[in-house]
Amino acid sequence: MIKLKRVYDKVDIMDGERILVDRMWPRGIRKSTSNIDLWLKNIGPSHELRKWFGHQPSRFKMFSIRYKKELRDNRTVDKLLAIIDEEDPVTLLYSASDTKYNNAVVLLSFLKAKLKARERARLKAKA
Repeated sequence: MIKLKRVYDKVDIMDGERILVDRMWPRGIRKSTSNIDLWLKNIGPSHELRKWFGHQPSRFKMFSIRYKKELRDNRTVDKLLAIIDEEDPVTLLYSASDTKYNNAVVLLSFLKAKLKARERARLKAKA
């Protein structure tokens, strides 16, 4: 299971593996006391895309398209998928205050599609 959570929210035993998926370290969080198991900063959107988006809901659809394009060529996605295969649950952490329009929402959608496609290919190979 993959979950999303703000990095500032209370840590829960049910979070499982806690992975920060932002390119920049969150403000006000100390690395030494963060309760973050892994920081995959390279999986976050590029600086240019992040700045262009600026967390403006009107740009979210285009941001999603552009970010998914970046993710298709990102080797860190394979690393994250391997972690998801090994750990259950996995909680993707993000720092944005908007819980609906942020990079983690797009990443989760992208990962679910990849996992679904992989499962279809596995079932097809069995048939």
